[in-house]
Amino acid sequence: MDTETISALRQRLLYEGLCEVGFSRIDDTVPPDLARYHYAVTLMYRLSDAVLDEIENAPTYAYFQHYRAANALLDKCALITCEFLRREGAAAYPIAASQSVHDRGDKYTGIYQHKSAAVAAGLGWIGKSALFISPEHGSRVRLATVLTDAELPCDAIPMASRCGDCTLCVKACPSGAILGINYIRGMERGEIFDAEKCSRHMKQAFGHIGRGAVCGLCVKACPFGKQKSSEG
Repeated sequence: MDTETISALRQRLLYEGLCEVGFSRIDDTVPPDLARYHYAVTLMYRLSDAVLDEIENAPTYAYFQHYRAANALLDKCALITCEFLRREGAAAYPIAASQSVHDRGDKYTGIYQHKSAAVAAGLGWIGKSALFISPEHGSRVRLATVLTDAELPCDAIPMASRCGDCTLCVKACPSGAILGINYIRGMERGEIFDAEKCSRHMKQAFGHIGRGAVCGLCVKACPFGKQKSSEG
């Protein structure tokens, strides 16, 4: 796909409200049933600092609503991307911003991991919290992905973790799910983060807010991205 077409797609998505769009080749991360797709478009939305900064020891009702609204916007942008690619003669497969599947051995994972494509696109790294971290926006982002057979520009170099000795997300996690280990490419999520423990705590402690589907404490704690927040 030519540079002018890619630029037009990117500009349309930024106009819709995204903060970044990335492109990557994903042959080594895509599951076998989606192997026909060799490329991915990463869609990134930056969450509101005003909403995140309001979180103290628990998620707020505003955060739950904002989280859902961000996912809806990302899903809309995924549909826009699919239609754009279809008109260019390419096949495109949208991966929902937030959707868990229960028939692939891990009920806390999705059809495809957004952060795998985002890292391959050179947009950031996977933090100790198992969240995707952007050097500019930190973990204050939501992601969606569109897989495609269209050849996309993908010369970015994946970033290594910049978390270093920081343990702010570990200390902020009320469930103890974050193990404090720097992610290295090829690691399984369970080596750095206990998804079941996180989910169980959210349901038990925050079930009255969004049915225990959100927390946000580790997101707020990450020092990356705070340069744009009200905290300075």
